[in-house]
Amino acid sequence: MRQFILLLLLISFSAHSQINRFTGTWSTENCKDCSKEYVLTLNIAQSNSKIFGTAEITSSNEKFVTGIMEVTGYVHGFGEKAQITIKAKNGTASAVLFANDQSLQFNKRGGDDLVPKETILTKLY
Repeated sequence: MRQFILLLLLISFSAHSQINRFTGTWSTENCKDCSKEYVLTLNIAQSNSKIFGTAEITSSNEKFVTGIMEVTGYVHGFGEKAQITIKAKNGTASAVLFANDQSLQFNKRGGDDLVPKETILTKLY
Protein backbone atom coordinates (compact mmCIF):
# COMPACT_ATOMS: atom_id res chain seq x y z
CA MET A 1 0.00 0.00 0.00
CA ARG A 2 2.87 2.40 0.79
CA GLN A 3 4.41 1.79 -2.60
CA PHE A 4 1.12 2.58 -4.31
CA ILE A 5 0.76 5.89 -2.41
CA LEU A 6 4.37 6.77 -3.21
CA LEU A 7 3.77 6.02 -6.88
CA LEU A 8 0.68 8.28 -6.96
CA LEU A 9 2.63 11.03 -5.25
CA LEU A 10 5.44 10.82 -7.81
CA ILE A 11 2.97 10.87 -10.70
CA SER A 12 1.27 13.98 -9.33
CA PHE A 13 4.62 15.80 -9.00
CA SER A 14 5.67 14.87 -12.52
CA ALA A 15 2.30 15.95 -13.94
CA HIS A 16 2.58 19.30 -12.16
CA SER A 17 6.09 19.93 -13.48
CA GLN A 18 4.98 19.48 -17.11
CA ILE A 19 2.77 22.58 -17.22
CA ASN A 20 4.23 24.72 -19.98
CA ARG A 21 2.68 28.17 -19.48
CA PHE A 22 4.94 29.93 -21.96
CA THR A 23 4.45 27.62 -24.95
CA GLY A 24 2.51 29.21 -27.80
CA THR A 25 2.31 32.18 -30.09
CA TRP A 26 1.92 35.47 -28.24
CA SER A 27 1.25 38.85 -29.85
CA THR A 28 0.37 42.49 -29.15
CA GLU A 29 -1.97 42.39 -32.14
CA ASN A 30 -5.13 42.16 -29.98
CA CYS A 31 -3.89 44.35 -27.10
CA LYS A 32 -6.30 47.20 -26.37
CA ASP A 33 -3.91 49.49 -24.46
CA CYS A 34 -0.77 48.85 -26.56
CA SER A 35 0.84 51.05 -29.18
CA LYS A 36 -0.50 50.28 -32.65
CA GLU A 37 2.69 51.46 -34.39
CA TYR A 38 4.12 47.93 -34.27
CA VAL A 39 3.15 44.33 -33.52
CA LEU A 40 5.46 42.20 -31.37
CA THR A 41 5.04 38.46 -31.92
CA LEU A 42 6.72 35.77 -29.81
CA ASN A 43 6.57 32.15 -30.94
CA ILE A 44 8.11 30.18 -28.06
CA ALA A 45 8.20 26.63 -26.75
CA GLN A 46 8.94 25.61 -23.18
CA SER A 47 10.63 22.30 -22.43
CA ASN A 48 10.90 21.75 -18.68
CA SER A 49 12.76 24.89 -17.58
CA LYS A 50 14.19 25.96 -20.97
CA ILE A 51 12.62 28.31 -23.50
CA PHE A 52 13.40 28.43 -27.23
CA GLY A 53 11.75 30.29 -30.07
CA THR A 54 11.56 33.31 -32.32
CA ALA A 55 10.38 36.89 -32.05
CA GLU A 56 9.49 39.45 -34.68
CA ILE A 57 8.34 43.05 -34.77
CA THR A 58 6.27 44.03 -37.80
CA SER A 59 5.23 47.57 -38.62
CA SER A 60 4.44 49.90 -41.48
CA ASN A 61 7.23 52.12 -40.12
CA GLU A 62 10.63 50.75 -41.24
CA LYS A 63 12.45 51.86 -38.05
CA PHE A 64 10.47 49.34 -35.94
CA VAL A 65 10.89 46.30 -38.23
CA THR A 66 13.46 43.83 -36.82
CA GLY A 67 13.12 40.68 -38.89
CA ILE A 68 13.26 37.27 -37.21
CA MET A 69 15.06 37.25 -33.83
CA GLU A 70 16.20 34.23 -31.78
CA VAL A 71 14.74 33.76 -28.27
CA THR A 72 16.40 31.63 -25.58
CA GLY A 73 15.89 31.55 -21.83
CA TYR A 74 14.77 29.69 -18.77
CA VAL A 75 11.77 29.47 -16.46
CA HIS A 76 12.09 30.22 -12.76
CA GLY A 77 11.06 27.75 -10.02
CA PHE A 78 7.28 27.94 -9.89
CA GLY A 79 6.81 28.47 -13.62
CA GLU A 80 5.18 31.90 -13.55
CA LYS A 81 8.28 33.92 -14.46
CA ALA A 82 10.82 33.47 -17.25
CA GLN A 83 14.06 35.25 -18.14
CA ILE A 84 14.73 35.45 -21.89
CA THR A 85 17.41 36.79 -24.22
CA ILE A 86 16.48 38.07 -27.67
CA LYS A 87 19.23 38.06 -30.31
CA ALA A 88 19.05 39.84 -33.66
CA LYS A 89 21.54 40.78 -36.35
CA ASN A 90 21.96 44.24 -34.86
CA GLY A 91 22.11 43.46 -31.11
CA THR A 92 20.67 41.65 -28.11
CA ALA A 93 18.16 42.44 -25.38
CA SER A 94 17.00 40.69 -22.25
CA ALA A 95 13.48 40.59 -20.85
CA VAL A 96 11.36 39.03 -18.14
CA LEU A 97 8.04 37.34 -18.91
CA PHE A 98 5.25 36.90 -16.36
CA ALA A 99 2.53 34.38 -17.28
CA ASN A 100 -1.12 34.93 -16.42
CA ASP A 101 -4.20 33.06 -17.67
CA GLN A 102 -4.18 33.98 -21.37
CA SER A 103 -1.75 36.88 -21.27
CA LEU A 104 1.96 37.43 -20.93
CA GLN A 105 3.52 40.51 -19.38
CA PHE A 106 6.75 41.47 -21.18
CA ASN A 107 9.29 43.67 -19.34
CA LYS A 108 12.56 44.58 -21.02
CA ARG A 109 15.52 44.49 -18.62
CA GLY A 110 18.35 45.81 -20.75
CA GLY A 111 20.23 45.66 -23.99
CA ASP A 112 19.71 47.23 -27.36
CA ASP A 113 16.51 48.97 -28.49
CA LEU A 114 15.15 45.97 -30.38
CA VAL A 115 11.93 45.48 -28.42
CA PRO A 116 9.53 47.70 -26.42
CA LYS A 117 10.24 48.36 -22.74
CA GLU A 118 7.04 46.73 -21.56
CA THR A 119 3.85 45.42 -23.08
CA ILE A 120 1.08 42.85 -22.65
CA LEU A 121 0.94 39.94 -25.08
CA THR A 122 -2.16 37.81 -25.65
CA LYS A 123 -2.07 34.18 -26.70
CA LEU A 124 -3.05 33.61 -30.31
CA TYR A 125 -2.64 29.80 -30.29
